[in-house]
Amino acid sequence: MKITILVDNHAAEGLQTEHGLSLWIEAQGRHILFDTGQGKALEHNAAALGIDLTQTDTLVLSHGHYDHTGGVEWALKQAPQAEVYCHPDVFRGRYSVGEGKARSIGMPQHAASALQMLPSGQLYRVVQPVMICDRIGLTGPVPRETQYEDTGGPFFLDTGGTRPDPIDDDLSLWIRGDDGVVVCAGCSHAGIVNILNQVQNLTQDGPIVAVIGGFHLIHATQHRLDETVTALGQMRLASVVPIHCTGTEAEAHLREVLGSDMVASGKAGMSFRF
Repeated sequence: MKITILVDNHAAEGLQTEHGLSLWIEAQGRHILFDTGQGKALEHNAAALGIDLTQTDTLVLSHGHYDHTGGVEWALKQAPQAEVYCHPDVFRGRYSVGEGKARSIGMPQHAASALQMLPSGQLYRVVQPVMICDRIGLTGPVPRETQYEDTGGPFFLDTGGTRPDPIDDDLSLWIRGDDGVVVCAGCSHAGIVNILNQVQNLTQDGPIVAVIGGFHLIHATQHRLDETVTALGQMRLASVVPIHCTGTEAEAHLREVLGSDMVASGKAGMSFRF
């Protein structure tokens, strides 16, 4: 399998950066677009990398935030036949509230409209673990079992900041390879350890060998970082690629404790083969 970072907060020379995430996954004969970033960098970076998004047969949305769904409309214009997988709550209005100010961070209306115009048989609403094919699956909503993980920020369902957003639509993708399971996470609002535990429960016949995606540790306490590092170390992963919302300090801490052999820096333009 091959996973290419299309959109990230960091990028190789000649590519565009933005606060967002998109992965291009080639595995099991499938061409999967996992998230779309904000939409500004997706078209440019795909063209620069020679990735033909008209080949997309599957579009997966990890959750309904703007920095993962902004390119949905454009992506579907490239591949109008693509099957789309997402939780029904991706359409909810949501906000980041701080210092008395509310900022809308939900899916842009043009993206929501593009999804809502799809035929019913083309849009799969994921409310439980599902299989895309025999070796690729989605976690569905992830049980929140750890005591130290949270959604990672001041996320709310109202502008007044009175209704916390649990971000129940957060889901991740997993691929079973010959040597083990590779996990792709969007922002890990369910907690990266919770996510990996869920994948382990779903794929008990093979170890998790790699994880790539946003871990949303940018605002994590030292306690959460320490517990996360301990849990990842116990899982004995071969490769950890924290990108997007992980945060530079958290990424550096992961690399310092777990080692550079396990923790690799990622940016748009990089490809990983498993």
